[in-house]
Amino acid sequence: MVNLVAAQRPMLIGLMKMAGVVPHTVEIEPGTSMNFWVPKETINTKPKQSKEKPKQNKPVVVLVHGFAAEGIVTWQFQIGSLTKKYAVYVPDLLFFGGSMTDSPDRSPRFQAECLSKGLKKLGVEKCTVVGFSYGGMVAFKLAEMCPDLVQAMVISGSILAMTDSISSTTLHGLGFSSSSELLLPTSVKGLKALLSVAAHKKLWFPNKLHKDFLEVSFTNRKERGELLEGLVVSNKDATIPNFQQERIHLLWGENDQIFKLELAENMKEELGEKATFEGIKNAGHLVHLERPCAYNRCLKRFLASLHGAHEAQN
Repeated sequence: MVNLVAAQRPMLIGLMKMAGVVPHTVEIEPGTSMNFWVPKETINTKPKQSKEKPKQNKPVVVLVHGFAAEGIVTWQFQIGSLTKKYAVYVPDLLFFGGSMTDSPDRSPRFQAECLSKGLKKLGVEKCTVVGFSYGGMVAFKLAEMCPDLVQAMVISGSILAMTDSISSTTLHGLGFSSSSELLLPTSVKGLKALLSVAAHKKLWFPNKLHKDFLEVSFTNRKERGELLEGLVVSNKDATIPNFQQERIHLLWGENDQIFKLELAENMKEELGEKATFEGIKNAGHLVHLERPCAYNRCLKRFLASLHGAHEAQN
C-alpha cells in the first residue's frame, strides 16, 4: 500500500525548488555529513574549477527545525515566503533528513559545531538564525559559540537549555514519563498524544496517515533517543551566556503547552535588553504550522527592522 506521506514528498521537493532552494550535501568532517537546502544560485553559478565561494547579496536566514521532522517539512510555509528578499538556508540536523555522523557526541553543542562548519563551507559569513524547539536550543549554542556568524536570532517554542528540573516539570505536566515517550512515539496513539499537546487546535487525521507519518518521519530512533538524553543538563551546570548578538526575538504561540508562555517571559528577562517577545494568539507549540501567515508577518517584520528595510513585506 502506498505511503501517503512519502508520496507527497516529491511535491514538497518540487515546491522547494520553485521557491529557489535545492538540496546539497556538505561533508563536515570525515564520517559526518549534513544535508542543507540552499539557494540554487550558490551552487549553480560558479564554474566547477573555481574554488571561490559564491558571494551572497541577500541577507542570509537559517531555519533550524525541531525534533519531529526535517527542515523542509518543518518550514514548508516559511521558505517560499522568505526567498524573495532573503537567502534561505535550511539544514537537516544530524540524524534527520539524511544528515549522519559516526561521532558518539549527541549534544546540542556538537550539532551547533557541525552546523557552523557547514554554513562556513557554503560561504555564509553572517546570518540570522530562526530556531524552533530543539532547533532553538541548537541555535542558542550556535550563537554562543559563533558570535561573528550569528547576527541575530528568532526563537520559537524553545529554551536556553533543557535543565533536569524543566524537563521533569514539563513532562509531568503533560502526562508523559520521558521525553522519548513524548517525542519518539511508536504508535498511532502516541503520535496523536504528541499532536494533541503540540497543536492548539484539535487536529484530525485518519489512522492511515498517522501510521504513514510514523514510518517516514521517525527514523534513526536509537540515535534520536540519544540526542534527547544528550539534551538534558543539570540545574547546577546551567548558565546564561552573554550573547553578543544584536537582537534576540522570541516569537511564541500563546497557547504553547510544551514550553509555556511563562518560560518565554522568564527567558526574556534573563536575556536582558536585547531580547524582545511577541506572542501569536490561537496557536500552540507548532505556531509556524498552525498560523503560518501570522507567523510569517511577524518574522518578516523583525527581519525587515533588523536589515534596515522601510517596511515589512506582507
